[in-house]
Amino acid sequence: MKHPVGYTIKKTILYICLTLLAIICLLPFAMMMINATRTSDQIVKGFSLIPGTALAHNWEVVFSYFNLFKGMLNSLIVALPATFLGAYFPAMTAYGLACYDFKGNKLIFWVILVFMMIPGTLSMIGFYQLCSTLHITNSYIPLIVPAIAGTGTVFFLRQYIISSLSPSLVEAARMDGASELYIFHRVVLPIVFPAIATFSIMSFIGNWNSYLLPMIILNSPQKYTLPVQLASLRSSTDITENYGAIYLCIAISMVPIILVFITFSKYIISSVSAGAVKE
Repeated sequence: MKHPVGYTIKKTILYICLTLLAIICLLPFAMMMINATRTSDQIVKGFSLIPGTALAHNWEVVFSYFNLFKGMLNSLIVALPATFLGAYFPAMTAYGLACYDFKGNKLIFWVILVFMMIPGTLSMIGFYQLCSTLHITNSYIPLIVPAIAGTGTVFFLRQYIISSLSPSLVEAARMDGASELYIFHRVVLPIVFPAIATFSIMSFIGNWNSYLLPMIILNSPQKYTLPVQLASLRSSTDITENYGAIYLCIAISMVPIILVFITFSKYIISSVSAGAVKE
């Protein structure tokens, strides 16, 4: 079918705009990669699309301050369990609130909404005092375990379950003699997995980039996560000599995030499109 000239022109303009938008979005990443290969003097002089030759020097500067790979390992030790716990238990809570009719259901949901509106920084001092009393400071426990009570995840998954899970599926599984845990793992999780994967990506990025809480809880350099290590590099007395090293750290720290996003991006698409499909 031959399209009219006006349609072709509009489509061409749209593709040009989308291409320009993609270039604008990718430009910061290109600047980061290029600046990781340049010296601090070259970075201060201005932006350039030509890569430098100081990659090896910047690498040496980074490892003169800390072990970059140790920091990445520490960040993974925190981010992976926190992401798993922050997805599994809130999913179970959301399923209970969405599919069980019990006294206090609405009250619990509204309490969750209230706690969602409270900034986490307001409870930082009290949280640190609690960790100090329990003698769990300078450990990863305070960075991992609180992810179980992810109120935002509970709210998000509850709404998703209500809109996508048919109560008849749960009732049919119960009539077949399936236990509640079996129903949750074999019926509910596969249906809501796109939403869990979507939120897990955001949770992993948040845990990977977390700076304030690890900086407060951890006091041993051997346990520092990557953002805390990077902050120590940025706060050095000769920061003007470390710009290239800082860009190199940032570029390397983006690798796990990019890999996670590429791996699970298809679930974001399926999660978004699920609400557009009418059964």
